[in-house]
Amino acid sequence: MPVLNKNSAKQCRPPKRTGARKTSEIPASILEQLNKGEIETANLVEWLAVDQPVLLNHLLTYHDRTAYLKPILNRINQLKKQTVNSINETIGIGLLEQITQQNDAVFLQTISLHPADLVRCWAAYTVGKNNELSITETLDQIQQFAADPHFGVREISWLAVREKISINLQESISILTEWTNNADENIRRFASEAIRPRGVWCAHIDALKQNPAIALSILEALKSDPSRYVQNSVANWLNDASKTCPLFVKELCTRWERESKSKETMYIVKRAVRNLN
Repeated sequence: MPVLNKNSAKQCRPPKRTGARKTSEIPASILEQLNKGEIETANLVEWLAVDQPVLLNHLLTYHDRTAYLKPILNRINQLKKQTVNSINETIGIGLLEQITQQNDAVFLQTISLHPADLVRCWAAYTVGKNNELSITETLDQIQQFAADPHFGVREISWLAVREKISINLQESISILTEWTNNADENIRRFASEAIRPRGVWCAHIDALKQNPAIALSILEALKSDPSRYVQNSVANWLNDASKTCPLFVKELCTRWERESKSKETMYIVKRAVRNLN
């Protein structure tokens, strides 16, 4: 399987748009550009509105890889429940299969740096679902997606690797602890968000639900993080843990309040215990 070059030059970012509040309010011209992969989605409404099979067809036609289309569409048609996330993952796995069979490193690089955020989401799954990669290699290659400027790609990046992280929990935590020192707040946030005990739209990590102390090296490193994005993730992590280990969360937050008087820590603590008596 070809390996991504995480030092590849980032594409130029287009100016930000204000997305529609409802699907019905998306201009036809914008929806057409989204379905052709010419622009990024501006918000969740647009993200959910994109017709992914249509986008895939445009992508493969433009890059002369139409032979990849039918096998991937067959995968989608076999889904018991077709949701935005299940289709997203299925396309990513289908692309991984085709790229691997054809040893198509060029196309892997193309989708990893594509202007359309949903295409980059598919690329994230080609990393996360690649069983040939060790957990170290997986996290190394997923980092470019964890740092992506687009919210959708960042969310898919941790969803794509969460199962492998769960299976290799101790090693993953050791690696992600190093990520807490990264200058990029998106990468620091990934270190926490990817291992939330309960998480969102994903399977729980039972080991962390029963013993959240396993992740203390990450939580401690981020307890005074200057980024609100990271702070919210840490607070939500602890709120997850409070559902099964309330005493752990209470004791940890009490200690943090005693050891750190920073407004960042106080914010995290306040949100962390919001559902505790």
